[in-house]
Amino acid sequence: MPDLLFADVQLAALYDRMNSGRDDFNFYMPMVLAAGAVLDVGCGTGAMLHEARSAGHRGRLCGLDPAHGMLAQARNRTDVEWFLGDLSSVVWENDFDLIVMTGHAFQVLVEDDELRSALAAIRAALRKGGRFAFETRNPLARAWETWDHEACHIAHEPRGASVRMTRRVVSPFDGRVVSFSHTFESDAWDQARVSHSTLRFLDKAALNRKLAQAGLSVEAQFGDWDRSLMTDTSPEIITIAGRM
Repeated sequence: MPDLLFADVQLAALYDRMNSGRDDFNFYMPMVLAAGAVLDVGCGTGAMLHEARSAGHRGRLCGLDPAHGMLAQARNRTDVEWFLGDLSSVVWENDFDLIVMTGHAFQVLVEDDELRSALAAIRAALRKGGRFAFETRNPLARAWETWDHEACHIAHEPRGASVRMTRRVVSPFDGRVVSFSHTFESDAWDQARVSHSTLRFLDKAALNRKLAQAGLSVEAQFGDWDRSLMTDTSPEIITIAGRM
């Protein structure tokens, strides 16, 4: 079942309001602006590509996302190419200088087969010398242990109604994945809306093996958005990989 957050147009319209001031955008944007052709996999509302075009990017910008609700927001801008689907539903060969996955979208590739297929598609879509930049949460940091205790996120609809979002872990880490829910509530709604997600947590060694098996070589890895080196307690595994 698709995540309601991404399928629901009304919730998708709130996504950027609940995720403002993103450090991942600040990290990836110099690479995006320096690349002639860019693909954003899991582009969501298209916010990063909107920002890149506004910042003066003159090359090809493409966004790919499987959710109608998110792409409805992305398509407010028409000077970017938008594609509905995922890496299994499109075919690109040597088209891009840079492919990015932001917002921990890499972690939705839960099964080995879909991860392997996605990485193969990414490698095929990259030009010689192209790079794949993405992040995944470091499982050693055990971020999910705080998710039940996070404060509510509050945003306002265009009409002014307040919407509250809370997160709850449904199935704790089993060595591979964590399943959780987001509950959205508003006094303006008849009932709450609940979305469900499952994310995979790969450690650095396992991640690098899978990249190598796909013909992608790690050029750099960081533990946080300040480009600090990775440690066991680093929250992120931010990876820049090149096509072999």
